[in-house]
Amino acid sequence: MRAAWVLLAGLAALAAYYIYLPLPGTVSDSWKLMLLDATFRAVQQACHLIHYLRLSHHLIVLNYLICTFDKLKSVSSEPINITDVVFDGVEVRVFKPPAKQDEPLKRSVVYIHGGGWALASARTSLYNNLCRIMAESLNAVVVSVEYRLVPEVCFPEQFHDALRATKHFLQPDVLAEYSVDPNRIAISGDSAGGNLAAAVCQQFYPLFFPQLSKDEHLIVRPKLQALIYPVLQAFDFNTPSYQQNMNMPVLPRYVMINYWIDYFNGNYDLAHSLLINNHTALDVHQALTFRGRLNWTSLLPSSFKKNYKPVVQTTGSAEIIQEIPALLDVRAVPLLAENETLQLQPKTYILTCENDVLRDDGVMYAKRLENAGVQVTLDHFDDCFHGCMIFTIWPTDFSAGIQTRNSYIKWLDENL
Repeated sequence: MRAAWVLLAGLAALAAYYIYLPLPGTVSDSWKLMLLDATFRAVQQACHLIHYLRLSHHLIVLNYLICTFDKLKSVSSEPINITDVVFDGVEVRVFKPPAKQDEPLKRSVVYIHGGGWALASARTSLYNNLCRIMAESLNAVVVSVEYRLVPEVCFPEQFHDALRATKHFLQPDVLAEYSVDPNRIAISGDSAGGNLAAAVCQQFYPLFFPQLSKDEHLIVRPKLQALIYPVLQAFDFNTPSYQQNMNMPVLPRYVMINYWIDYFNGNYDLAHSLLINNHTALDVHQALTFRGRLNWTSLLPSSFKKNYKPVVQTTGSAEIIQEIPALLDVRAVPLLAENETLQLQPKTYILTCENDVLRDDGVMYAKRLENAGVQVTLDHFDDCFHGCMIFTIWPTDFSAGIQTRNSYIKWLDENL
């Protein structure tokens, strides 16, 4: 019996060691966040073992587990009508509030879910719940895009799916079918979905995608864009937020770098070179054009820069850009867009979290848009973490999720 108690105590100590992470005192629900992160890490490690044994790709297994435990089987609920349809070959889930007598046309949000371009689904309860609440709170038609995921497809297919679905929805006859006001449409997304939303929004202007301006069916453009802790650049993995939050739960720096590599169908052997910014060293001529567009020393306020120093290599590896040219493709990294594109963007909302490697991506994009003359609301939360807005359902319910979701929906309600 004594040996059993010793063993139990040892296992408890090991579990506590695995779960515990030193977190900033400002993080809300810190122990619950540690438990969530430990669960996610354990599942990821099991999936990587399956990948190593060549039984299946780790992302396929991970997404299967997420969807198996989370997918909703019902496709409709009251009072919101939920339907799964196809827009130009892309699956979408449409959330439509009931029509009211003599009601004017409804406003609408095209929503693109996050998950590192590889995980989650518009059909999981996390996003189903978010979009349903948006539809109810705003009395709006919400179109949630079910783009294809890594490893089935890689960049630029996720972007193409999001663009095709959005273009289809914005056709006047489709808007009329759903009783949507063409002057009150927003495009939005979180994390990797925020990346796709920003990239798609940039394409609705002729500078980089002139054929759009020639299409008579594309006279409708988004009134707003709303980006939730978006990932917007792969140029610098040593911004202050990347340095400060390199081991933060949910999205540590090495995981974000691996998501980029997967998105670009690259080689994991490049991870360390990317981490130390070898791909954008001073002797990598392909990167020189973009350096001025992502100078965090001038784009970030001093409260975010703190005492962190830029990591700029003198000599690096131009071969990385040759192998993965998408690292500098604005369809993948919207933060690198030219000022002429940014000044055409609609009124913008960007939500950022202090405890997130992507904090500075959003803050820098807000500043560049502001400098280009765009009206921007930067909604920053000191006590929140990456991904928090979708965590509002037991057992992954966080006060940070409710707080950020309410602020986001409030802005949409006041501006859309």
